Amino acid sequence: MLIAIDHGNITCALSSGRVFVSGLAESDTRPPFGADTIRYNGKYYALSEQRLPYLRDKTVDERFFVLTLFAIVSELKAAKQLGAHANISLAIGLPPSHFGSQHEKFKQYFLGRGVVEFKYNDTACSIEIDDAMCFPQAIAAAMTVFDQISGIRVMVIDIGGYTADYARMNAGQFDPKTYDSLEHGVIVLYNSIIRKVNADLDILLEEGDIDCLLRGENGEYPPEVGDIVFNLAIAFVNDLAGMLRERGIDLRFGNTVFVGGGPSC
Repeated sequence: MLIAIDHGNITCALSSGRVFVSGLAESDTRPPFGADTIRYNGKYYALSEQRLPYLRDKTVDERFFVLTLFAIVSELKAAKQLGAHANISLAIGLPPSHFGSQHEKFKQYFLGRGVVEFKYNDTACSIEIDDAMCFPQAIAAAMTVFDQISGIRVMVIDIGGYTADYARMNAGQFDPKTYDSLEHGVIVLYNSIIRKVNADLDILLEEGDIDCLLRGENGEYPPEVGDIVFNLAIAFVNDLAGMLRERGIDLRFGNTVFVGGGPSC
């Protein structure tokens, strides 16, 4: 079974369309609140709305592997194959600036484990990851709209959790000289908003609150909170355009396509 997963620093996104926060709660005993759990290597794990801290190298511990198990379970459930042994092929990705140094390590992180046994709630599961194929982000995301952009000059920008990946296409061909990452993802925006709102208004926002405010869902927050959020979001976009300009990329000409990306963009 082929499963495509975008292991983002904010969310994990699956080819089936399911998205969940890249957050885990770990415990030695089963959580009492009825959350879906995975028991793996003697620990219980449940998905959390509190994302993990940013990791440039996601292979440093087992947390992203456990997130992958949740992703695999989701796809097996959708295919009505949960509980039967499954052989899995993974399609995964990395930002352009990380790809050269990390893609082989990221692939090996999932391979060579043999049969992996775990429990999802009360269901015993058994999988083996036979293959892991790693692709550069931005280009991989652009393939979803390739037929719409392949005949024109276009800049593809993929705003993720911590990086904004960009690649230029000319007549359907990617230009390797204009393909890289900027550390200017949504987490940068979140942190600037949280600091500003706390300093100016003594209000502690969470990232989910910022998502709601960007969608125009002000809730019970005073109007000045929304003003700060939108002003900093505009500054964030302008800064991105300026960073690209410094690299010789002018977004005023040609076509720009935003793909993938963090939950607020």
